[in-house]
Amino acid sequence: MNRDLHSIRRDYQFDDLLEEQAGNNPLALFDTWLDKAIESCPDDPTAMVLSTVGLDGWPHSRVVLLKQRNDTGFSFFTNYDSEKAQQLAQNNKASMTFFWPALSRQVRIEGTIEKVSRETSETYFASRPRGSQLAARTSRQSSVIASRDELQKAFDTEEKTFSDKDVPCPENWGGYVLNPSFIEFWQGRPSRLHDRICYTQEDNNWIRTRKAP
Repeated sequence: MNRDLHSIRRDYQFDDLLEEQAGNNPLALFDTWLDKAIESCPDDPTAMVLSTVGLDGWPHSRVVLLKQRNDTGFSFFTNYDSEKAQQLAQNNKASMTFFWPALSRQVRIEGTIEKVSRETSETYFASRPRGSQLAARTSRQSSVIASRDELQKAFDTEEKTFSDKDVPCPENWGGYVLNPSFIEFWQGRPSRLHDRICYTQEDNNWIRTRKAP
């Protein structure tokens, strides 16, 4: 690559993040930041990098979409036979990273992951667009396929099978919820003097600290 990557930079000109603004509840602060991101970042404001580690010890990351945020934690949905699901079955510790460039904000969340109830998975599946439902039944996620044509033919078969009926949620498809034990809020600031406010859960209480950028 001949591009000069050293020169690609920008200074962050945003308000600071002080402790009195952050408060003592990181979940409430996350909700406030997410609401602002939905208003300010039209392209995938709920996108997050999900990082997992399997028995091989290697980290694996991919972008998924946050679909629920409640008192339990942060939820997403996927194929239970996928690589990420296999890794979570081996090691249920994972992290989520949100980045909203327009706001110069990042949130890192660490915790343990478990499956949501079957009822929750089926309820969410029923709310998805029909094409997404059919795709979930079609794709043997993470498996090797011969061609795009093979995938399309499988989709067409499912479409014909359920042409006049509701598409049922596959048994191997559903949700996960991450129960957070650590949350860090990063706010970009001028001259790289960024704000980092962290929350660590101890004895069901959130302990707030500030870290140097």
